[in-house]
Amino acid sequence: MTTADPTQSLRTPLTTLVGAKSAKLLGKALGLHTAGELLRHYPRRYAQRGELTDIAGVEIGEHVTVMARVIKAHQRPMRNRRGKILEVTITDGTRQLQLAFFNQTAYHERRLRPGTIGLFAGKVGAFRRHLQLAHPEYQLLEDPDAEAVDKFVNEIIPVYPAAEGVPSWVIGRCVQQVLDLVDIADDPLPEQLRSKYRLPTLAEALRGIHRPEAMEDVHRARERLKWDEAMAVQLVLAERRASASHRLPPPCPPVKGKLADAFDARLPFELTEGQREVGEVISADLSRDHPMNRLLQGEVGSGKTVVALRAMTQVIDAGKQAALLAPTEVLAAQHARSLREMLGDLGIAGELGAAEHATRVVLLTGSMTAKQRKQALLDTASGAAGIVVGTHALIQESVSFADLGLVVVDEQHRFGVEQRDALRSRGTGETSPHVLVMTATPIPRTVAMTVYGDLEVSMLRQLPAGRSPISTTVVPAREKPAWVKRVWERLVEEVAKGHQCYVVCSRIGDDEDGDDGVDAVGVADEESEEEEGRRKPVSVLELAEQLRTGPLRSVRLGVLHGRMPADEKDAVMRAFSAGDVDVLVSTTVIEVGVNVPNATAMVIMDADRFGISQLHQLRGRVGRGDVPGLCLLVTDALEGTVARQRLDIVASTLDGFELSRHDLELRREGDILGAAQSGRPSALKLLSLLRDEDLIERARREAQLIVADDPTLARHPGLSHLVSELVDPERAEYLEKV
Repeated sequence: MTTADPTQSLRTPLTTLVGAKSAKLLGKALGLHTAGELLRHYPRRYAQRGELTDIAGVEIGEHVTVMARVIKAHQRPMRNRRGKILEVTITDGTRQLQLAFFNQTAYHERRLRPGTIGLFAGKVGAFRRHLQLAHPEYQLLEDPDAEAVDKFVNEIIPVYPAAEGVPSWVIGRCVQQVLDLVDIADDPLPEQLRSKYRLPTLAEALRGIHRPEAMEDVHRARERLKWDEAMAVQLVLAERRASASHRLPPPCPPVKGKLADAFDARLPFELTEGQREVGEVISADLSRDHPMNRLLQGEVGSGKTVVALRAMTQVIDAGKQAALLAPTEVLAAQHARSLREMLGDLGIAGELGAAEHATRVVLLTGSMTAKQRKQALLDTASGAAGIVVGTHALIQESVSFADLGLVVVDEQHRFGVEQRDALRSRGTGETSPHVLVMTATPIPRTVAMTVYGDLEVSMLRQLPAGRSPISTTVVPAREKPAWVKRVWERLVEEVAKGHQCYVVCSRIGDDEDGDDGVDAVGVADEESEEEEGRRKPVSVLELAEQLRTGPLRSVRLGVLHGRMPADEKDAVMRAFSAGDVDVLVSTTVIEVGVNVPNATAMVIMDADRFGISQLHQLRGRVGRGDVPGLCLLVTDALEGTVARQRLDIVASTLDGFELSRHDLELRREGDILGAAQSGRPSALKLLSLLRDEDLIERARREAQLIVADDPTLARHPGLSHLVSELVDPERAEYLEKV
């Protein structure tokens, strides 16, 4: 083994360590540029010689590396072009995967004899309804030239998350080279903490996870590296809690006989027990001089908006303002409209017919006309508007509040930490407004504790009376194309009953070149000789035209997407709400907050392109009246893939809390955490928010002690670097706010 060079550290560029060619590949394909980034690129799993990889769960479009046995190999002529194709079938003993080679077929056929075992790497595609790797890279275990395989100690073979042109064994070679050359002397975790929890050093952990002599080495290494990730996040959250507590909020105790009481007296329905209980907790929070930072999570349609509006009226009665931040202009406009409707004459202060103690609701978005924006800014700055609703435009420096007492953030998962902090700083003088964040995407306690660690959590599980059940069905378009035609017939039947429907697509379509040859109304072309992965998803504009001239030509069709001018979007939603549009073809701008009780059916095209939580959110737009809802998930995902498994889970339950646990188990938790923290991919890869609750709790306590003693981490440079390395480079700025 090469002796480590003390001048080479985890921050050393890979070009110096593995050569320019390999460094360029790792950087372009995987975003790995330094020794530390490569060594934090942990194996996805471990194979042992003689043990085959479980093929079940591979997903179209994913780059995979599997260890499998060749069953058969045969050549045949290609139908649509000259030459031959070699088709190889491999198995894990339970499920099969097809390999296809289009050149050097005789060479590959000689090597890939039945019974041969090897590592096969490539991008998963589909051909004739079977999963396939087209022209994969491979290394056979009995191949004497397979140096990368032979070097693995004790026959434990790390299998890395790979990419096109960079298979697992290439990453393994680079990792070995870096481990030989880099001196991992500095350890970010204090020795006292490592000793307290019996953790190995960073050097021992990195060697143990990449080059284990036994699986026990892997377990010890993962435990230590999870601590790195947990501490990085908890240090950020501890600092934020400490920083927020320095700015006191304006106390807003209830005032009898004013707006809040008048609003409660006019409610046309009875609050659920959950709404009353959460409302009392929030009311008590608002009354204190300690900042309220509360997460209100609840099922789609559980009545979070009413809870939030009751909190706003209490703040307004105390002489303060409330701001409601929504993720899209469509939702912001919908919120402003629904708040005005709920308040009635209590929401038109300054207008003829306004009730005593009335307030004013103002909408402020980025696409308003200059005249509209000027008036909205004036009402906000003067205090004439008690409630200001808007998008991220509300946190711009040009927006001034007279006296902001409460900020309500709808769908917190759409906003980064920086945006929430910006709103917290919009108080008057040295005060900071109370903060209530809402989400209809239920999350387990450990996720809330980690992602929203500075917030207290309240839940609404009970749905208001009158909500109807929703049935969900997966429509496997590739396997049963006739079902797709039935989908459109079903919508026509719903419209004939006097109901309305949504059709949701993942893309708009006006910026795409060419046609992918897919007829989303009927059947995709299955005659192509080789399908290279997934087709392009159908778009709103493409599908709307196909439906308008095809199976939905007898209904009134509307189109809605995010790049339409604000007044056009508002006009379309008003027309749909008024029943002047039968079927609305839309992107996910209707995902949250849109309330049309007469909408009974939703079709989600390319449903496998959406996550579990988003699918649950989308289908919550139907079944809001007295008629049961129907949600149809149209997909090309093959049975047995992770994508299809997600859809089957959504179809199996309406319980958002159960879905959230499934979501967390299926997705990479680091991605979830990264998206919630900053909207960018995260380097958190090992920490399980479901399984590591005890570790997260311990890291939380340790981080609070460290930040209380050393708020800027000046005496803990290793931890400061750990935060910037693992959470995000911009996270470090939090440690300088106090």
